[in-house]
This record gives sequence, structure tokens and C-alpha cells, in this order.
Amino acid sequence: MKRNDQSSLAEARAALVDAVLQRFFSLSKKRAAPLGAHYEHLWGLLERNTQGGKRFRPRMVMAAYEGLGGEDRDAAAYVGAAFELLHTALIVHDDVIDRDFVRRGIPNISGAYRDHAVDRGVSVEIAEHRGVSAAVIAGDLALFNAYRLIDKSGVGSPVRERLLDVLDEAMFTSAAGELIDVDFSIDPDMPLVDDILTMERLKTAVYSFESPLQAGAILAGAPESTVATLGEFGRDIGIAYQIVDDVLGVFGEEEATGKTTIGDLREGKRTVMIAFACSTPAWARLCELIGKADLSLDEASEARLLLIECGARAFAEDLARGYANRALARLAEPHIPSALRDELHPVAETVLKRVR
Repeated sequence: MKRNDQSSLAEARAALVDAVLQRFFSLSKKRAAPLGAHYEHLWGLLERNTQGGKRFRPRMVMAAYEGLGGEDRDAAAYVGAAFELLHTALIVHDDVIDRDFVRRGIPNISGAYRDHAVDRGVSVEIAEHRGVSAAVIAGDLALFNAYRLIDKSGVGSPVRERLLDVLDEAMFTSAAGELIDVDFSIDPDMPLVDDILTMERLKTAVYSFESPLQAGAILAGAPESTVATLGEFGRDIGIAYQIVDDVLGVFGEEEATGKTTIGDLREGKRTVMIAFACSTPAWARLCELIGKADLSLDEASEARLLLIECGARAFAEDLARGYANRALARLAEPHIPSALRDELHPVAETVLKRVR
């Protein structure tokens, strides 16, 4: 498939998912209105949190579904929207855990409610508590309604039950990964590379890649061998994607990624790159910089140079390439149709391009 055709197809699929989400939020806001303007406002902020994303998870659902011959695009759009709403719930709660009040350069739900309270003369401490409280409520609403969107897809049993099980597994494992990440943040010892890879798979790869791909295959009526292989592809490409994301969090171009390249260094985020650096002589200096809350721009530049010189960046990039190539090899299985290979090859190639 040509690049322009792929782009047009992706846009058409995203439009279907956007339409599902727009209908869902329109109905939810109308339902909330009689219960008070404040509740309706919360739904509006939650809707805003679903906008502007890459629609990565719906893309995985619909790529697997149509690559396996599925034709009911409306049903697939509902399942894709369910995973997008799950993503919204998880990032809203993740911001609460990380005490972040901004996402994509604007106040998130916590930040919007905090700022409103401050404007009304409330102390910052109380205003922040109000903000995170509203975000917990909003995240709960998004999480519950992700399951409801599966119900509204029009898919009959037992397929619907299997889709709900896949969504449940995505949520269940993501919670485990989030808890491991929280534990990492208070553990004085640096976790091993394998432990970080496990955390990143559970926290992100399962709900972003493995489960959406499997959901699309189940919806298409694919055999179990295909569902299993897509899960393996999703696991490998999801881990690769997260490793690269962590590298770009330090070395990326802020204009392209939309993320600061000093935040992870100041936070002391546990990544594959940092875990590797911990085992090198460069750590004697790096340990004084990584996790320094007031890290200066010059110190950040020094940390980046040390991460390059000690081989940490190269190690992480090589590891990501290895997982991406392993994912591509999964698609060579004889039970994977050529149409599905064509759908998923660009996903792996995108990850590989990010580390070139």
C-alpha cells in the first residue's frame, strides 16, 4: 500500500473513532446537565483530554480487524474508542500519581480545577487536593465507560465477552505495571534492566499494543494462533516503542515530541538507559545529576553527554531495534495474512525510524 493510501486510510479510521467519542461525550454531557453545571463541566474537560492524541490504540484495533478481513468498521470503531477511553482514564490517573498539573502544554483536569480554586482565593494546598480529586472522579468515569463502549459496539456474545476479557486484562496488567513504577520511585536501589522492561510491558505495551491488536483479531473471528501471534508482536513492538520513548524523553527534539527533555532527568525516571548507566564508571558523576530537582540546562547537557559516552544511549537504541526486529519476525508466521503484514509493517518501521 502506498504511503498516501495508508495516510488516507488512517485518517478515515480515526474519523470513525472520533465520531464514536463525539457521540459518547455529547450524550454524557446532556445526561450530566440536569445534575449540575459543575458535573457537565467535568465531562467537558474529560472530553478535551481525549482530543489531540495519536489514536494509537484504535489504530491497532482497526489495523488488525481490517487486515484480517473484517468489514463492520462501525463495530471496530466502537472497540477502538473503548481502548482510547481506557487510555484517557490511565493518563488522567497517571497525572494524579505523578502530581502533574499540565499535559501537552495546557492544564490537565487536575490543573484546571486547581487553577479555578486558586482564582477563587483557595490556598494552593487545598486547591491541588481539589484538582486531583476531580481527576480521580474523571478517570473513574472514563474507565467504567470504556467497558460500556464495548457493550455498545453491537457485537453479540461470545465475541463481546472475549473483548471484555481482553480489555479487563489490559487494565489489570497496566495497574500492576503502574504499581511497580511507583515502587521504583521510592526504591533507593536502581532496578535491573529486565525489571524495567517488565514494568514497561505491563504498564504500557499491553494496553497500547498487545490487547488492541488481539481485540481486533477476535472481532474479525481470527483463529487462536493469529490472536496469540498478534499478542506477541504487540508485546515486542510495545516494549521497543517505550524504550525509544524514554530515549527521546532525554535526547528528542521538544518541538517534535511535545515533551520537555529535562523532566525525566530531574525526576530521575528509571529507564533502560539509566539502569545501564548505573553499571558504568560514568555513574559516579551521573548519580549526582540524575534526579536532581533543580538540574540546570548545563547540567542536563553534561548528563546527556555522559549517557552517550558510557554507551547507555546506544545500548537502549540497540535493544529497541532488537525488539522491533523480533516483532517484524513474528509477522513472517504462515498464519499471518499478507494484508495484515502490510498493515503492521509500518508500525515496526516507525519505531525503527525513531532510533535511526
